[in-house]
Amino acid sequence: MGTYLDPGNSGFVRMTSMGYVDKTGLISQLNQTIGTGKNLTCISMPRRFGKSYAAQMLCAYYDVSCDSRELFADYEIAHDSSFDQHINKYHVISLDVTSFVSEAEVEGTPLCEVPARISLAVRREAAELCPACGEKDTATEALIALVNATGAKVIFIIDEWDALIREATHDSETQGRYLNLLRSWFKNNSFTPKVVAAAYMTGILPIKKNGSQSAISDFREYSVLDPGNFAEYVGFTEREVRTLCEERDRSFARMRRWYDGYTVGNVRSMYNPYSVMHALDSGRYKSYWKKTSAADALMTYIDMDQDGLQADIARLMAGEQVEIDTDSFQNDVETFTCKDDVLTLMVHLGYLTYEEVPDFYDDEDEVMTGLCSIPNEEVRTEFDNILRRARHPELVALVRRSDALLEDTLAGREADVAKTIQDVHDSEYAPSFYNNEQSLRYVVKMAYLSCVDQYAKIEELPSGHGLADVVFLPKRRSSLPVMVVELKWDNSADGAIRQIHDRNYPRALQGFGGDIVLVGVSYDAKTKEHSCKIERHPMYTLFEGTV
Repeated sequence: MGTYLDPGNSGFVRMTSMGYVDKTGLISQLNQTIGTGKNLTCISMPRRFGKSYAAQMLCAYYDVSCDSRELFADYEIAHDSSFDQHINKYHVISLDVTSFVSEAEVEGTPLCEVPARISLAVRREAAELCPACGEKDTATEALIALVNATGAKVIFIIDEWDALIREATHDSETQGRYLNLLRSWFKNNSFTPKVVAAAYMTGILPIKKNGSQSAISDFREYSVLDPGNFAEYVGFTEREVRTLCEERDRSFARMRRWYDGYTVGNVRSMYNPYSVMHALDSGRYKSYWKKTSAADALMTYIDMDQDGLQADIARLMAGEQVEIDTDSFQNDVETFTCKDDVLTLMVHLGYLTYEEVPDFYDDEDEVMTGLCSIPNEEVRTEFDNILRRARHPELVALVRRSDALLEDTLAGREADVAKTIQDVHDSEYAPSFYNNEQSLRYVVKMAYLSCVDQYAKIEELPSGHGLADVVFLPKRRSSLPVMVVELKWDNSADGAIRQIHDRNYPRALQGFGGDIVLVGVSYDAKTKEHSCKIERHPMYTLFEGTV
C-alpha cells in the first residue's frame, strides 16, 4: 500500500473504531457515474464539514489493494445494488493538496514546484507497484502502463483541490502549472477515457466562472448553494446528531442551539461535524472556530468597504435574514464587485447559511434569489468577538452603544435606554420604513445586538396567555437576570409592562432563578419619540403574587 496510490483502508478503519456516522450512501451516488460521461464530480463545502472523512471512506471502498467487504457490511452501501460491482475494483490516487502546500511552505520550496512534486509522488508509487511504470517519464505515462498491466482503472480522490489556487492567488505561474497537471488527468483524450474510472474532488470554493479553470470544466459541480443529491452528505443531519447525543448521553437541546442552523439544498438543520464531535468528546458546548484558520479570515471580510455591507453585517448580528444575489460571485477570494459577492463567499466558507425563498422573484426574468443568515450560536459568537475588533467606525460605535444599552437596562436607567434606541433608529442601520411594531422590533434587536456573548435571544416566546416579543436568557451559570422586552407602537411603555403582567409572560421562565427585568419599549408615531419603562423583580415574586 502506498501513501498516494492505493493507500488502503486503514484510515477508514480508524474512523469507524471511534464511532462513525454512516455516510456511505455517498458511494452509491458516485457508483452511478462510473463508466458514464458524468464520472467527474466536484463538491465544494466549508471547512469542518467532513471532506477528509469522505475521502478516507471512498479510498477504503474502491482501493483494489485491500478487502473492505467486512468493513462496510453493516453500513448503508452494503445494501445497494452497486456494492459488489465496484468494491475494491480500482486503483485509487488519494491526494490532500493542503499537505503538499504545507510541506512546501515548511521546506521553503516555491509553490510553483508543488504540481511537479505531486506528479513525481504519483509516478514513484506507480513504479513501486508495477515495474513497467518505472520506465515512464511522466505520471500520465506511468498510470497508463499501470492500467494496461493490471486491467484496473483509476479513481482519483482529491481533497482540498483548490488549496493551491487559494494560496497562490496572485501567482499565475503556480496556478498555470497546477491546472495543467489537472488538465493532463481530466481533460486529455489520450489519458482520461483509458485511465480514469471516476474522480471525486472536494474544495471550499466552486470552479471559477471565467473559464480560467477550464482544466476541470468537465466536472459536474455541486456546492452548498446547489448540492443536488449530495445534500445529505454535507455535514450531519438533525437525526444523526440526535442519535449521537443519545448514544453519548449529551444534551441534544444544547447541541442544536450551538451548532444547528445550516440549510443545504432541501436538507434543513445541518450541523458541522467538526464542532459536534468536539462537543460530544468534551461535553463542552462552545465555539470551536478558534481551532481553525477559518476564523482568522472573518475580520477581513467584515471590514470590507463594499457598499451597504456593514449595515448587512449588523442586521445579521441582530438575527435578521439578508437578501443575497449569488449570481455575480466569481468563485474566488479576490474579485468582489458588490456586497453580495462578499456575503456569498461567507456562505461558501460556512460563516453564513443560504436558503432559497420561492416568493422572491424578478418579475421580468423570474430568477429566484435567497436569504442568508448567521446559522447558529457558535458562528454568532465568533461574529461578536470579531465585531469588537472591527476597524469600521460605524460598527465599532454600534457595538459600544449596545454594550452601554445593556448596562443601562440592567441598572434601570429608562431615559438612557430610550435615547439609545432612538439613536439606533436614527442611524444607517434602521429600516427604511419605520411604520409598525415589526420595524420597532428590528431596531430593538439591533440595539441589543452585542448581548449575544452573554444572552441567548428568543423571539415570540410562548408564555402565559400570549407571545413575549423578545426574551433574553442568560448563558451558562450567570448572575445576570432574565430580560423580557415587550414592544408597543403608538401605545405607552407602561402599557407594555402591564401586558407582561396581565398575560403572565414570565410563566415559561419559572426554571430560572435570580432576577427578571421587564422592559417596555414604545414609539409614538406623532412625536417620533421612543419611551421606556423598566421593572426588576426577584423571579419568584412573579409567581407568588407579591408583585
